[in-house]
Amino acid sequence: MKVLLFLVLFLAGQTMPAWGGDYVIGEGDGLEIAVWGIKELSFSVKVRPDGKITVPGLGDVAASGYTPANLQVALTEKLKELVKNPIVTVTVRDITNSKVYIFGGGIKSGVYDLTRKSSLLQLLCSLGDVKTADLRRSYLMRHGKKVKENFQSLFVDGKIDEDVEVESGDALFMPLLLDKNVYVLGAVTMPKSIEYREGMTIMEAILEAGGFTKFASQNDTIIRRKTSDKEETIEVKAKEITKHGDFSQNVKLKPGDYIIVKESIF
Repeated sequence: MKVLLFLVLFLAGQTMPAWGGDYVIGEGDGLEIAVWGIKELSFSVKVRPDGKITVPGLGDVAASGYTPANLQVALTEKLKELVKNPIVTVTVRDITNSKVYIFGGGIKSGVYDLTRKSSLLQLLCSLGDVKTADLRRSYLMRHGKKVKENFQSLFVDGKIDEDVEVESGDALFMPLLLDKNVYVLGAVTMPKSIEYREGMTIMEAILEAGGFTKFASQNDTIIRRKTSDKEETIEVKAKEITKHGDFSQNVKLKPGDYIIVKESIF
C-alpha cells in the first residue's frame, strides 16, 4: 500500500512539457487534466485564445503563462473546494504555442514550431540551404534584445561552443547576402568575377582568373573591401607567397572583395 501511495504521489508530480520543467503553457496548447480517483475531473482541454480553460465544477481557470507544474499547484488549491486532498496532474499533450519567427530576406520567412528542446545550430540545420543568407549579419533576438550575433563561426567553422538554446518567441533575423562574388581585376590573364566560397584565399581567386600576366607587379596587389560605411584597403605581397612560401600574405577573402593586381612600370 505504501509503495502504491508513493507511486501515485510520484506520478502526480510528473508533467510532459516540451522540454525541461520550464515550458510555459500558451494559447492553443492541448492539456490533459487528471484528478486521481475522480473520473469526472479527468479530461482533455485546449487553452482558449483568452488563455483560459474550463474545469468542471470550477468554470474558467487561467492556464496561459503557467508552467505545467505551477498550473498543477493552482488547480490543486482551487479543487480543494470540491475534493478533499485532490491529487492533480497536468500534462501537455499538444504544443502549439512554442514558435520561432524567421525573417530577413536571406531565407524564406516563416514560423518554426518548437516541439522539442532545440539549439540554434539544430534550427539552422533544419532550415535547409542558407547560402543566400549573410550569416555574419544574422542574429537571434529575444524579448527585444540580441542574444547571439554572427552565425558564421558556429554554422560554417564548427565552433559549437558558440551554440545557444532557442526559446519560444525568439526571432531569427537572416538578411540577404548582397554580393556573393569576389572580383579579380588588373594584371591577370582573365579578369573576372568569381562566386565566393567559404575560406577562399586571394591566391585561389588569382589562379581562377588565369594567374598573373608577365606584366604583373605581384607585390603590388591590393584588396578593396567595403565594411559597413567605409572602404578598407589591404596590401598583399603576393610574390612572397609564390616565391618564398609566406602564406601569411595569402589573405582570406570576403564576399564583395575586389582584388586588383597592378602592372609593373618596367
